[in-house]
Amino acid sequence: MRRQLALMLLAAPLAAAAAPVQLEELTSPELQGRIVAGTTTVLVPIGGTEQNGPHLVLGKHNVRARVFATRIAEQLGNAVVAPVLAYVPEGSIDPPAGHMRHAGTISIDTATFEALLESTARSFCRHGLRDTVFLGDHGGYQSSLQRVAARLNRTWAAARTDCRAHALPEYYRVVEQDYVEALKARGHGPAEIGNHAGLADTALALAADAQLVRADALAAAAGAPGVSGDPRAATAELGRLGAARIVAVSVAAIQAQTRR
Repeated sequence: MRRQLALMLLAAPLAAAAAPVQLEELTSPELQGRIVAGTTTVLVPIGGTEQNGPHLVLGKHNVRARVFATRIAEQLGNAVVAPVLAYVPEGSIDPPAGHMRHAGTISIDTATFEALLESTARSFCRHGLRDTVFLGDHGGYQSSLQRVAARLNRTWAAARTDCRAHALPEYYRVVEQDYVEALKARGHGPAEIGNHAGLADTALALAADAQLVRADALAAAAGAPGVSGDPRAATAELGRLGAARIVAVSVAAIQAQTRR
């Protein structure tokens, strides 16, 4: 009996791995097959490469944007995730301003950034992905996402195409408002929560990938150059409050905006 059971287990097919949603992990024919089968939406995660104090890595926004976009796509069921856009406007390079005063920050001008977004969306439209959704994990370029989406939609409407672009303010609104309120309800004050590399920012990073945070540098981070807030009490559990809300709100907003 045991031998028969062992043979049955060996003969049983392995469980199929979950189909990847990352466009980079698909071949061109695989993507085309998905489009034919009903994949109509592409999420464009937008991060940024900038200083985040002594305790958060420079690519924090890029990793977070990819992780959260992946979760959103998996819940949507009809979406793929484009490569992360890691080069964004971060302020003047010469003379350096804002984050550019710290090593590792990369900045491009706004016109270049908007042209990149526009060409990206037009590429996807050409291939049959009707809805391009910009997911911005950084506050500095939210107005650019709105401008590009509006410009694309005017062009596409005039050409009578079925494509549309969506700047998703709901995604960042959770980071800036809903999540902050959730942390306040847990007893954390504004000075601790901060608005860059503080408690909120660090906890979200921990929820996305613990390797984004240098735990041994947390004690020195409060009050350090480039840090607004106090990240010492940040935990992955607190970060998951925000991450879950970002995903849920974004999924609902995308479903509403892409409904034909």
